[in-house]
Amino acid sequence: MSERERKSAVRGEINKIYLMDCLEGMRNLLKPEEVDVIVTSPPYNIGVRYNKYDDTIPRERYLDWMEAVARECKRVLGRYGSFFLNIGHKPKDLWVAWEVASRMRKYFTLQNVIIWVKSITIQKRDVGRYPNIRGDIAVGHYKPIGGKRFLNDCFEYIFHFTKMGDVELDRLAIGVPYQDKTNIGRWKSATRDLRCRGNTWFIPYKTIWSKEKQRPHPSTFPPELPMMCIKLHGLGKTRLVLDPFMGLGNTAIACVRLKVDWIGFEIDEHYVRVAEKRLKSELPYYNIKEG
Repeated sequence: MSERERKSAVRGEINKIYLMDCLEGMRNLLKPEEVDVIVTSPPYNIGVRYNKYDDTIPRERYLDWMEAVARECKRVLGRYGSFFLNIGHKPKDLWVAWEVASRMRKYFTLQNVIIWVKSITIQKRDVGRYPNIRGDIAVGHYKPIGGKRFLNDCFEYIFHFTKMGDVELDRLAIGVPYQDKTNIGRWKSATRDLRCRGNTWFIPYKTIWSKEKQRPHPSTFPPELPMMCIKLHGLGKTRLVLDPFMGLGNTAIACVRLKVDWIGFEIDEHYVRVAEKRLKSELPYYNIKEG
C-alpha cells in the first residue's frame, strides 16, 4: 500500500485530536489493522479528579469498559503492531493494573512488562566499582504519602501487548552504553557499546513546585515515554500511532518529534485545547482546524 493509499484508507484526518469518545472514534474513523503502535494511559479508576470523567465508577463497569477498549484496539492494530498501555495504582488499590491487564488477555498476548521508574535511590556502597557513581544518588519525582502501612509509590506499569507475542523490537533504539566496557565483544551480539535497556525505565517528569500553580491534567506521562515506546517498536515500521486517551497531547508531541503520523481521541474539550496549544508551540506550522 502506498503512503497516499494508506492515508486515504483512514476515515479520519491524520495528525488530529478528535473531541470524542475513543470507542466512537475508533469505530467510525479507523479501519481494521490501520494502526502500527498504540500508546496510551487510560483512567486508572482510583479516584483521580478529572474535569469531566468520573474516576470512581464501580470496578466491574470500569473493567467492562477497558475490555471494550481492548477489543476495539485489537481491531485497529496491525498484525505485527504494538500496544503500550501505561497504567498505575494507589497503595490501597494495587490490583487495578493487573485486573485491567487480565481483561486485555482476552484479546492480546502480554509480550513485555515494563516498569516506569519515577524515583529511585542508589547507594554507592551497593553498586561496587562503578566509576560514574561517586556517591549516593536519589533522583526523580518523590511524592511522599502519609501513614505507616504503605511504602511511597515510585513506579507505574507499561504493559506491552501484541496480538501473538511474536513482534520483533528494535531494542537498541533505546539502548544504553555498557558500564563495563569489557563486555563489548564478549558476546556475538555485543558488537558495539550499546546494550538493551531492559524492562525498567527511569523517565523523569516535570513537577509542580507552587501550590498556586495547578496541573492542567492530574495524571499524564511525559513525551519521553511514548517516544521510547515508539522507538522500541521500530521507527522504520511505524506509519501511524494511536492514542485513544490523548489528554494533554504528549503522544502527539512524541510523534511530531519522531516525524511519524498519529491520531488521537479525548472527551475533555479543555484538555484538547491545551494539547493543541502545546502542539502549536512544538511545531509552529502544525495546522489546527478551528471549529
